[in-house]
Amino acid sequence: MSKRPWAFVVGGLLVALLLAGVVSNYASSHPDGLDSSLLKGCTVDADDNITGGSCPAQQAKDHELADSPLADYGVRGIDNAFLSTGLSGVLGVLLTFAIGGGVFWLLRRRSVATAGSAAGTGPSAGTGEPEGTGAAAGSGESDGTGTSGDAGVAAGSEPAGGRA
Repeated sequence: MSKRPWAFVVGGLLVALLLAGVVSNYASSHPDGLDSSLLKGCTVDADDNITGGSCPAQQAKDHELADSPLADYGVRGIDNAFLSTGLSGVLGVLLTFAIGGGVFWLLRRRSVATAGSAAGTGPSAGTGEPEGTGAAAGSGESDGTGTSGDAGVAAGSEPAGGRA
């Protein structure tokens, strides 16, 4: 898999825009399960306005953002319902993509900076050799006293003082 899957991201964005802009207009206009359960006990007319009875939906209040530009699955000021719903979906997808992309970009920059500051640390950083190898490594030969040879002694040579 490549490091930058731009084709996958762009393809996913195009599919989401198509679904939000076109297919969302064909969603059911009938109330979902929650709305239906809140209307139990009330009588409603053809426009789903409560005309009598007693039900929890009578205590419903408008949301604080009910007057916002994208409230009620449409764009305020656009009279064509198909265009209004589609544009609302497209704007929602683009806004969500921009916020999500920004968060991922910030997290990626942060993790790259953290990983970059940790690089170059450790006893054998940058040498390409495992620790304990190289010219200064000791031979590990015994000098007959039960201790190993000095670290600076080259392989095959005897420590000072000779062997016992």
